[in-house]
Amino acid sequence: MNTMEEVVYTSKSELKHPLKLIRNMFSDLLSCRDLTMSLLMRDINAKYRQSVLGYLWACLPALVTALTFTLANRSKTITFEATDIPYPAFVIFSMVIWQTFVESINGPVQTIADSKVMLAKINFKREALIIAKFLEVWFSFFIKAIMLVAVFIYFNIHVHWTIILAPIALSMLILLGILIGLFLSPFSLLYKDISYGLSIFINFFLFVTPVIFPKPTTGTFATIVNWNPITHVVEAIRKLVLGPEGFDFTPFFVTSGVTLCLVFIAWLTFRLAMPFAIERVTS
Repeated sequence: MNTMEEVVYTSKSELKHPLKLIRNMFSDLLSCRDLTMSLLMRDINAKYRQSVLGYLWACLPALVTALTFTLANRSKTITFEATDIPYPAFVIFSMVIWQTFVESINGPVQTIADSKVMLAKINFKREALIIAKFLEVWFSFFIKAIMLVAVFIYFNIHVHWTIILAPIALSMLILLGILIGLFLSPFSLLYKDISYGLSIFINFFLFVTPVIFPKPTTGTFATIVNWNPITHVVEAIRKLVLGPEGFDFTPFFVTSGVTLCLVFIAWLTFRLAMPFAIERVTS
């Protein structure tokens, strides 16, 4: 006979018992598997339902951006240094990576905003919403990866054996986006400024990350790009796919280590702040 889990609510802060808090966090993470999969299937079906182009919408932003900048580059409206692979393939490949990062930031913020009513009325493991979005980002990437295979074949681009390590670097990029989204999610319930500011943040970093141009090596702009932590992860993914000869992975390892530490802090912040944010919204 199944027994219902007993939940005891208290006004005492969970931070007073840090070890118990950490155990509960990981326990909740494991116990929300079924709910996570249900939310994932719901979100995927809702995203592509009543859409004529369906899954093609996952690929179109990268293709349109590549077409726009390729035409601008060929007409000399804007010029970039030579890339290791044909420029159209470079932009499509880079934009797929960038889109994945953007989706990982927007995912937590959007899902919390869309689930406002459910969060107010139902008590459930809120981590399920975040994990579902993490998996949805991967699902969207796999769709784009099919397009990338076609692009690489068309341009006769050879990949390096280190491509088998690229998912590790891509996971770090997704985690970096998720941690930003986790920090912002509770505040996005209270202030619309978060959504407005996030779009400005994303647009700014697109132009200081080597996505539509190869990484610069000299000048002030090169210094700005090099201080951007997203740069090192994007570059690592590209080099692992195309060939890492001569590439220094040290900044990537530093960024990854900081990301892993901050993900836990972001998770902790999300867990502690969400009850207060929900209370403020519903009061």
